[in-house]
Amino acid sequence: MEVRYYKIFSKSLQRDMEYKTYGNAGLGVLVFPSQNQRFYEWEDNGMIDVLAPMIETGQIHLVCCDSIDAETWSRKEGDYRKRIELHERWFDYIVSELIPEVRKGDEQFVVTGCSMGGYHAANFFFRRPDLFNTLFSMSGLFYADYFFPGYNDELIYRNSPEAYLKNHNEPSLLLDTYRKKKIVLCCGQGQWEGITQASTGRLGEILDNKGIHAWVDIWGKDVFHDFVWWRKQVVYHFGKLLEQRIAA
Repeated sequence: MEVRYYKIFSKSLQRDMEYKTYGNAGLGVLVFPSQNQRFYEWEDNGMIDVLAPMIETGQIHLVCCDSIDAETWSRKEGDYRKRIELHERWFDYIVSELIPEVRKGDEQFVVTGCSMGGYHAANFFFRRPDLFNTLFSMSGLFYADYFFPGYNDELIYRNSPEAYLKNHNEPSLLLDTYRKKKIVLCCGQGQWEGITQASTGRLGEILDNKGIHAWVDIWGKDVFHDFVWWRKQVVYHFGKLLEQRIAA
């Protein structure tokens, strides 16, 4: 497997940002780490290992990006507005700098992640569907006010998929675009999955009410919020995705 490490200065963030790529052929996959974690999280937690057969046979290639959650979503102190503004600069870094660096032609990515990574994947997918053909979110939480209690403004709203999707109304070219994409929202029912399962269900219902098909795949009560289950989910759903591509 070809593995490459990058450290490149970001104009949006005015700092060096790191990421890693795995493989160089097949379907492009953009991976967001979970809360406060780094670009090497999937490698450290066996996600690259379980996907290795798909990477080594050229069916998929991964771009594992870095996050700044500790400065934005997770930070307990500091001005809420400055925190969400910093998040927006990170959003711009991903869209305007990272993706153009790694994108092959007009390639559209699968976007994925676990826990907060699942939230980021959904937020990027719904805000910029021109860049992605598939959303696969594992154990995501889809409303920003959970991390910004008692505070709301246009940037909080812009980063709350449950809110802005609920308020999208027909006729809408954006809603039509979503209907042409593949959306998978996966979550367990076990320990630490209560909040994420509820949010996953609400988002699925919002999409269904808009006529947007999403596979809301809720796993069993033994399935908890951890990589032991995310490894199983990623193999299962990427396998399904590749089967469908072959069939098409």
